[in-house]
Amino acid sequence: MSIGAAAARFGLAAHVLRHWEAVGLLAPARAAGDRRRYGTADLHRIAIIVRAKEAGLGLDDIRGMFTAADPAERRAVLRERRAELRRRIAAARASLEIVECALDCDREDFIRCAHFQSAIAERAGLPAPRPDSPIPGAGAPAALT
Repeated sequence: MSIGAAAARFGLAAHVLRHWEAVGLLAPARAAGDRRRYGTADLHRIAIIVRAKEAGLGLDDIRGMFTAADPAERRAVLRERRAELRRRIAAARASLEIVECALDCDREDFIRCAHFQSAIAERAGLPAPRPDSPIPGAGAPAALT
């Protein structure tokens, strides 16, 4: 398969496959005129690269998986990525909870909602604000000096 056909199969530009070859991720066969020819094994490797990138792995990590002599080394790369994904998912969930808390407030201005203020304080590791205390940032911005 030509470089153009291989790239199109995965929704990529041909220059992406050339770059992956330049950084050592691909080594397609060469035909007459030094044209790249991608076989089934190359397409599987491209699929692995595409999916690994979708999972957030960088090209260095992907190359490390391909060049690792020991399958345990490949798994170590994935374990590290899994831990990072779990951290990002937890952060995204916490952010979603704050947004949902603000949207669920009964007050028109969620900044003045006691439930929202408490949720923010808890997330920031601060004591909950007293109900009668002024709300920082809820009024006009303070003058800059």
